[in-house]
Amino acid sequence: MKILAIGRNYVEHIKELNNERPDEPVIFTKPDTAMVRNNQPFYFPDFSTDIHYEVELVLRLCKMGKNIHEKFAHTYYDAIGLGIDFTARDLQTKAKNKGLPWALAKGFDGSAPVSEFLPLSDFKDINNINFSLKVDGQVKQQGNSSLMLFSFNQIISYISKFITLRSGDLIFTGTPKGVGQIKIGNILEGYIEDKKLLNVEIR
Repeated sequence: MKILAIGRNYVEHIKELNNERPDEPVIFTKPDTAMVRNNQPFYFPDFSTDIHYEVELVLRLCKMGKNIHEKFAHTYYDAIGLGIDFTARDLQTKAKNKGLPWALAKGFDGSAPVSEFLPLSDFKDINNINFSLKVDGQVKQQGNSSLMLFSFNQIISYISKFITLRSGDLIFTGTPKGVGQIKIGNILEGYIEDKKLLNVEIR
């Protein structure tokens, strides 16, 4: 199992971080040790002082594929969940300023809480899925899959040109605007539509 993730996939989030709008999907990875399941707490690490939450829709792949045509990509995932892409922004900024990779800023242990997955049959339209994140009861992020620069099918097709996809792989599909810092004691609640799927305590 591997975790693949898409950066800069929502225009308003690109603007809030003053990033350049990409012509192709921006891909990065997280190791399997980044994943946290079953709403386990997130323990704030000692190597960063500026960790941000980024809520995202997550696809669960259901079969192996390489060089997948976009029109067939929908057959390669069978469920959608919610994830938080925790980012050590201070480490990321330091690396970007030096023109270096920022793998550690995204891939540290525990940086990818993932919810249970909902079957595709639960969704009337995968191109119109509302999702959101509350921090201590306040809505901080709201997104809809219709606002993605690159759709689920485009993402799968693009990644599969370079990386063979396998059953069980997860794809984080990008975060909307509203990212912000976490603090010890925060409670993060993630929703798809009105269904709460994530409840993560920061310790």
